[in-house]
Amino acid sequence: MILRPGLGTLLLLVGIVSGGASAQVKDGRFPVQSNLRAGVAKADITPAKVAGIETIGHRRVVTGLRDPLRTGVLILDDGETKAAIVTLDLINAYDLMVKLVREKVEAAAGVPAANIMVTASHNHSGPPCEKDSPYVREVADKVGKAAKEAAANLRSVSVGYGEDEISFNINRRKVIDGRAVVSLNPQGPNDPRVKVLRFDDGESLTPMAVVMHAVCHPCFFTWGDKGTQPYAKGYPKMSADFPGDAQTFVESNYANNTSALFLQGCGGDIRPNLPGYPYRCADEADMQWAGRGLGSAVVRTLADGVRREKLRQRPTYYPIRVASSVVELPGKEGPVEAEMMAMKVGPYLFLTMPGEPMVEYGFAIEKAIGPRATPIIVGYANGALGYIATTDSYVVGGYEPNRSPLSPSAEPVILRELGRLADKVIGDVFESFSKHPEDVKKREAEEKARLKKD
Repeated sequence: MILRPGLGTLLLLVGIVSGGASAQVKDGRFPVQSNLRAGVAKADITPAKVAGIETIGHRRVVTGLRDPLRTGVLILDDGETKAAIVTLDLINAYDLMVKLVREKVEAAAGVPAANIMVTASHNHSGPPCEKDSPYVREVADKVGKAAKEAAANLRSVSVGYGEDEISFNINRRKVIDGRAVVSLNPQGPNDPRVKVLRFDDGESLTPMAVVMHAVCHPCFFTWGDKGTQPYAKGYPKMSADFPGDAQTFVESNYANNTSALFLQGCGGDIRPNLPGYPYRCADEADMQWAGRGLGSAVVRTLADGVRREKLRQRPTYYPIRVASSVVELPGKEGPVEAEMMAMKVGPYLFLTMPGEPMVEYGFAIEKAIGPRATPIIVGYANGALGYIATTDSYVVGGYEPNRSPLSPSAEPVILRELGRLADKVIGDVFESFSKHPEDVKKREAEEKARLKKD
């Protein structure tokens, strides 16, 4: 006897093959089923007068502006908890800047200060921002206005994730005769991955917001060696370097109807691959290689992320959980305070460090997290203590451990604290979800103290 499928079975099979209604794109639109709302805005933070400013990082006096410096603000709300990510095309998120920005965002958007991540791209071609100044306060004001705009335009979103790679980053440490020297090292540890989050409201194939994460010093335009012309003393104009060009490239691919934000990873010992003595300053061709290279990797990932198979994989529930702490790290001249943060949005886990972590930190943290979440390790966030070198690097010395204020014993403290914060927000450790009255009371007290502290 031959069994023939009925009409209902055939329709079911057609539905499975073509994708369910929740995963189909129709006329460029797709339904969004999610508890998460998001809003985004950007603002220009270029100083009013650029000519004559001495840039910070590799210091040089600039004659004008190549491209604008910007801030991006992403507001997130899961219905119970609000959080924000603030990006700056600046060298560091110094303590005063973090404090002022958090105050402005909290007032403008109602996000608790303790739930605001403030990050810098580590741009070496921007203005000084480490001390109190009219410019620093102007930046904070502009961030606040952007936060108000973002909060006023919250929309239901789903979140897609993907990865690609860049080709322009390289390790800058090479061990020769038992000591580390500054030398481009293609055999050294490196992370070419680009991690991309797209936030979609489903109204079109254009993402509402894009968050890109990559690992490389933005020092293309800084001084290199005297033998390489025409910019032996560094590029003469202010710039947001490759993160700025990449953001512009992504936004232009969507007719400037999206907002792209850049997060810097563990790039303490990773720089652009510009050979020289020991390296050279970039020119426009190099910047296109990097800016368009990163931008293209992001755009490829974004395009892949709205195919029906990928839409089907998206969660519909994105709880926001944030944990943070200020710990004392062992330093060369005494304890060094450092703020650590864990922010989890659905399956995506941001873990931050307030300085320049060497690339090995990212690998170690990701290995420790394993399959429990999708980790995105962010450096240059919520503070700026300087280089965060690995314990092993002190054995051979070199620029990063020599310049770090930390002692070799800081690494296990950092990894342990980030692991503890991750446990709190991932929520798979019993104490983090237990309904026992004593556990609930303890969690509530800890959260109340954390929010009050900031």
